[in-house]
Amino acid sequence: MDALYGLLIAPFADFAFMQRALLGALMLSLGACPVGVFLMLRRMSLSGDAMAHAILPGAAAGFLLYGLEILPMTVGGLVAGIVVALGAGAVSRFTIQREDASMAAFYLISLAIGVLMVSLKGSSVDLMHVLFGTVLALNDEALALIGGIVVVTLAALAVFWRALVADCLDPLFLRSVSRMGGPAHFVFLGLVVLNLVGGFQALGTLLSVGLMILPAAGARFWTSRVGPMCVVAVAIGFASCVAGLLLSYHLSLPSGPAIILSAGTVYLASILFGTRGALRNRIVPHRHRTA
Repeated sequence: MDALYGLLIAPFADFAFMQRALLGALMLSLGACPVGVFLMLRRMSLSGDAMAHAILPGAAAGFLLYGLEILPMTVGGLVAGIVVALGAGAVSRFTIQREDASMAAFYLISLAIGVLMVSLKGSSVDLMHVLFGTVLALNDEALALIGGIVVVTLAALAVFWRALVADCLDPLFLRSVSRMGGPAHFVFLGLVVLNLVGGFQALGTLLSVGLMILPAAGARFWTSRVGPMCVVAVAIGFASCVAGLLLSYHLSLPSGPAIILSAGTVYLASILFGTRGALRNRIVPHRHRTA
């Protein structure tokens, strides 16, 4: 029992920075994982990755003006994410280019500008902080910001749930019977940007989308219903955050990558062992044939 306590409980019971990191990571999972489910069902996972990189110039502008202050970097990242999302959408709407190509172009430009801006003033340490985050250094201001984003996300999901589900499954039907199609789409994009900005505080611009996509992708192998899928995704996110922080503490690993790799491990296990996974699909037909 003492060994288990020292392995699993003591790091969180004895150190305030681990408690803050755990609280922040769990709150991020609570908001980002359900959004990731809708992102995956819309087949926009790579667009989410592009939008995660797109917030970098805004965060870098906040860094240039105010240093590593949370509020300026957050506001800058939010503005940059919205500008890139709207710009890519406008290009795809008014030109022959599809949205995935325009989003990729905007994302590459944004990533290059952001890295250049951080490099002009900061050191390599500052650049690593912006790109990969510092979940072990979350303060009260960062936790309050993440908590506010989670509240807004859950409230928006509760209000627009039916419209968001319908827009994922049959957007043409939703637009034919309701005027909620357009608002639901823009609310969804806003939630994606908002949660990416929140994840940026802990996981950086390169990894924030990982906590949004990997648990959602893993949950797809356990259920086909949207509601349970969101619950499973949050559970995977919680488990990944706890496992990643413990690995980071005991093995002296970078905390952000450890969390994302833990989520990736659960995803790979879900592919094989999920109720809708590869092994299940092979075993069940065989049983029917031999019955």
